[in-house]
Amino acid sequence: MARPIVGIIGNAYLINDQYPAHAGGTMNSEAVAEVSGAMPLLIPSDPRFVSVEELLETCDGFLFTGGRPNVHPEEYGEDATEAHGEFDRARDAITLPLIRALVERGQPFLGVCRGFQEVAVAFGSTLHPEIRDLPGRMNHRMPPDGTLEEKFELRHTVSFTQGGVFHELMGAQEVLTNTLHGQGIKTPGTRVQIDGWAPDGTPEAIYIADAPGFTLSVQWHPEWNAANDPVSRPLFTAFGDAVRQWAARPALQKSA
Repeated sequence: MARPIVGIIGNAYLINDQYPAHAGGTMNSEAVAEVSGAMPLLIPSDPRFVSVEELLETCDGFLFTGGRPNVHPEEYGEDATEAHGEFDRARDAITLPLIRALVERGQPFLGVCRGFQEVAVAFGSTLHPEIRDLPGRMNHRMPPDGTLEEKFELRHTVSFTQGGVFHELMGAQEVLTNTLHGQGIKTPGTRVQIDGWAPDGTPEAIYIADAPGFTLSVQWHPEWNAANDPVSRPLFTAFGDAVRQWAARPALQKSA
């Protein structure tokens, strides 16, 4: 039996500062294939090459990955500053309408880091350009030096709403996660339900209220060591279950 397909949102890179490429981290594909039990398919996130409509029909679910460029602040009504860093307007043009369409259809997705921020912005949230500059906030960014293991080391706790979606999924109200992000939610949109926080109050886990499908998104990187991590594994397992349910829905619903 064929596995369901999870579209993995890719990022644009310049190899050797010259050769344009779309790429995605191998650990994303590993998490989707080994834990979610789906076939990973890397998506070139650029409207020149793919359309939202084509993606909806091709893939059963989507993983909105992390990435160095940030969502452009124009998408939430603010001006760009130096603190906002780099942008990828082509990715914005695909992911934001795709997320809205997925929520409307009930088609499952998982948002990670930048993907978490895309989900938040798609539903009316604003973002802080640099969390570490806010009073009382910790530095959530990736350590600049060290091995990959050291950069993805578990660094702070995340506390979930008691009896909430993430609490039920994890079987614990507090978990330990890595942290590799600079931005974060400032004001959540009306349907953006914050369900987990770092010790400094930074939102770390969200879902879209009243959505008919799987919309869980996290600010950390659960794809790291996903098969073995007690926080990552249930998240990718639940995502895989939702993708299989979508793929198995009756034929009449597939044209919806």
